[in-house]
Amino acid sequence: MLTTEQVTQLRRAFDDDREAETFLLRLERYGPELQASLQAVYGERAGPLLQRLLEIMLHAFHTRPADLKRLDEARLLSPDWLQSPRMLGYVAYADRFAGTLRGVQEHVDYLEGLGVTYLHLMPLLRPRDGENDGGYAVADYRSVRPDLGSMDDLSALARDLRGRGISLVLDLVLNHVAREHDWAARARAGEARYRDYFHIFPDRSGPDAYEATLPEVFPDFAPGNFTFDEAAGGWVWTTFNTYQWDLNWGNPEVLAEFVDIILTLANRGVEVFRLDAIAFIWKRLGTSSQNEPEVHHLTRALRAAARIVAPAVAFKAEAIVAPGDLIHYLGTGTHHGRVSDMAYHNSLMVQLWSSLASRDTRLMAEALRAFAPKPTNTTWGMYVRCHDDIGWAIGDEDAARVGLSGPGHRHFLSDFYSGTFPGSFARGLVFQHNPATGDRRISGSAASLAGLEAALEDGDEVQIDLAVGRLLLLHAVVLGFGGVPLLYMGDELALLNDPNYADTPEHAADNRWVHRPRMDWALAREVAEHPETPAGRVNAGLRHLIAVRRSLPHLHASIESVAAPCPDPRVLLLRRDHPQGTLLEVYNFSEERVALPAYVLRGHLGEHAADALSGSAFALSRPTVTLDPYRALWLTAAEVSA
Repeated sequence: MLTTEQVTQLRRAFDDDREAETFLLRLERYGPELQASLQAVYGERAGPLLQRLLEIMLHAFHTRPADLKRLDEARLLSPDWLQSPRMLGYVAYADRFAGTLRGVQEHVDYLEGLGVTYLHLMPLLRPRDGENDGGYAVADYRSVRPDLGSMDDLSALARDLRGRGISLVLDLVLNHVAREHDWAARARAGEARYRDYFHIFPDRSGPDAYEATLPEVFPDFAPGNFTFDEAAGGWVWTTFNTYQWDLNWGNPEVLAEFVDIILTLANRGVEVFRLDAIAFIWKRLGTSSQNEPEVHHLTRALRAAARIVAPAVAFKAEAIVAPGDLIHYLGTGTHHGRVSDMAYHNSLMVQLWSSLASRDTRLMAEALRAFAPKPTNTTWGMYVRCHDDIGWAIGDEDAARVGLSGPGHRHFLSDFYSGTFPGSFARGLVFQHNPATGDRRISGSAASLAGLEAALEDGDEVQIDLAVGRLLLLHAVVLGFGGVPLLYMGDELALLNDPNYADTPEHAADNRWVHRPRMDWALAREVAEHPETPAGRVNAGLRHLIAVRRSLPHLHASIESVAAPCPDPRVLLLRRDHPQGTLLEVYNFSEERVALPAYVLRGHLGEHAADALSGSAFALSRPTVTLDPYRALWLTAAEVSA
């Protein structure tokens, strides 16, 4: 990659021979990946760009704190740290969790007690004032929202978390910046260098040509993908909102800016970057401008640069795309295992809610079988709910293979989870109804969608029991799938929809805030004293699932969960073949008691099995195994002494 003379020059940048050797060894390992991706995207501009990136990386390496350099070495010795069954994620807005970053620091004991090893604090870098897409309209990547604290507070929190074995995760918005960001302000002021950071068109001819194949992300309140900006004197590409300006990643200066941003934040203690809206960053006429090949080269380049300076850092792709597109964010072909370290398994989340409503797991099993195997050095982020709405990403082909209409099933799910389908237990809200396509996404907390809100309103103890069972079943699948389970703040307390979300003016137009309530610390204290309450039962059940998960090597994320055939559509079987033996997960997605033929389980485990969740033994030589409503089993083969 470098000539002998260039290596000699690099060595002169170090006072310590050992430090120089560390940097050069990493450059030798990851430099070719960086160089190849730069060449693929930027062609003849790749050489000067690489020299600029080397300067940025050298500066970041020299200024990286000693304790983070130690973490780098530890992670190089345990490259599978994100894949361990001990990993447990927690996702929260800092202000809604504890007010400020110092407030979060005061509640680290709570997170540690829950078993959290990965804390994702939702957007906290300084956004534009007023409406800001929940913080995703970033005005400054190098400062924190003033109401949350300072960058020094962020570093202090990261250091405290790191001492407890908890990795700090932050959002890095790659596709766009706020209109008020310095780059955009300078572009509006006419600086040619910064105008080239964006896609600005003098008239509608360019935008109209692109619009012919571009979808709309927020058709209700942000129709179209371009906004006329008077100060800029042209039409600006704005995929998400008028105040979010899409960046021009065809300009190598943009890549250099983000390498510097990533390494600066990494030196503040950020260990995982959630690459927001990663699918959208490369634009190509005549396409949807999503999932283009350059996206994966650019991500690989960013990852390689981070590996050279801060190998403790990992990337998580926020790519809510079809399964056939999703696998590329973990790497295929020459990118295999070299793009992001982790990606959201959005399909699993959608299929969980689909199976819960239909009491039929055949579509889920079919959809999971359609996934290509991921690279063994990568992992999934799985979740029951997140901060976002639920878009019914049900593939028409998957649906057809089990005798369903894709559009019809999506319509059913929207009706069911908005509570309009007869007999629905759910209390959700329709988000972003698109009359042209019929799509209706859904907002709502896990507990409200699973029926707890309606059951509590009715005072129906039977339905309360079933709602608790549904919530624990969903979390059992997520915790048993293999990857990093992500708990959304308050789900461990079965928090319901926030009926007052619209009282905050900037939230009123976005009903996703209904499932972003403030943390109920009084309830968090009460659940331990009152385990018989619905919240107490969910909390205790979840803590038990987490503890069992930590004890099972079978849940290492290098192993795939494979959907196994099951004669009863109400029951999902997931098989995991680990070197220490097979783990068979059994899930009843109905409120009915199911008599499952024992031969189905015997074919995987033999005559005797043990359930890690209950400690029960099962003799699989008998005709049937009875599964109570919403029962979950994590079964391994058991030896029986003579």
